[in-house]
Amino acid sequence: MAKSGSYQMSAGAVSMITHLVAVSIITLVLVWLLHFEDGFAFKSLNKLKILNVHTFLMVVGFIVMAGEGVMAYKTVPGKRRVQKAIHLTLHTIAVVGGVLGVYTAFKFKHEIGSKDMITLHSWLGISAISLFALQWLLGVFSFVYPRAEMSRRGSYLPWHVFGGIFIFMLAISAALTGLIQRFSSLNQQGLIINFTGILLVLFAVGVSLTAVLPRR
Repeated sequence: MAKSGSYQMSAGAVSMITHLVAVSIITLVLVWLLHFEDGFAFKSLNKLKILNVHTFLMVVGFIVMAGEGVMAYKTVPGKRRVQKAIHLTLHTIAVVGGVLGVYTAFKFKHEIGSKDMITLHSWLGISAISLFALQWLLGVFSFVYPRAEMSRRGSYLPWHVFGGIFIFMLAISAALTGLIQRFSSLNQQGLIINFTGILLVLFAVGVSLTAVLPRR
C-alpha cells in the first residue's frame, strides 16, 4: 500500500496555492456583487441586494471559512491546541455565516413572493449547512468538551475527518448550482461567475489535498 509520502508534496505547498485561490474567490465575488449587482442590503426596495447578501455569506462566510478551517491543522504553525482553537473559530464563523446565508435566502424568497425549497440548489444548500452544524456540535462535544473520553475521541476522529470533507464537497456542489441559477449570458458578469465556479472547484481540490497530505 502506498504511503502518504508517495504524493511527493507537502500540505504546506498546496495550502499556499489554496489560500491564493481563496483570496481570488473573495475578490471576484466582491467585484461581481458590488460592481455588477448594486451591492448588499438586508432591507431594500431592490430585492436583488438581499440575494447578494446570501451569495456573499454562503461563498465567503461559509465555504471559504470552512475550507480554511479544514486546512488549519496543516497550515497554522504552533502547538496543536492553537491549531484546534483556530480550526474551531473558523468553523464557528462558517456556521454563523451559513445560518445567516440561509436566512437571507428565505427572506429574499418571501419578499419577492416566490416558493421555497423547489430547486436542487436549495436542497443541497440546506443539507450542507444542516450537516455542517451537526458536525460542529459533534466536534465540540467530542474534542473540546473536557470530559469526553479519549477512546471515544479516537474512534470518532476518522469519521469526523471524512464527514468534514464530504460536507465541504456538498457545500461546493450547492454553490455551483447556485451560480448556475444566477447565470444569464456570457458577458463580463457571466465570465466572473464562471471563473468563480472554477476557482471554487480548485479551492475544493486544494482543501482536500491539504487534509490528506503530510504536514511536511
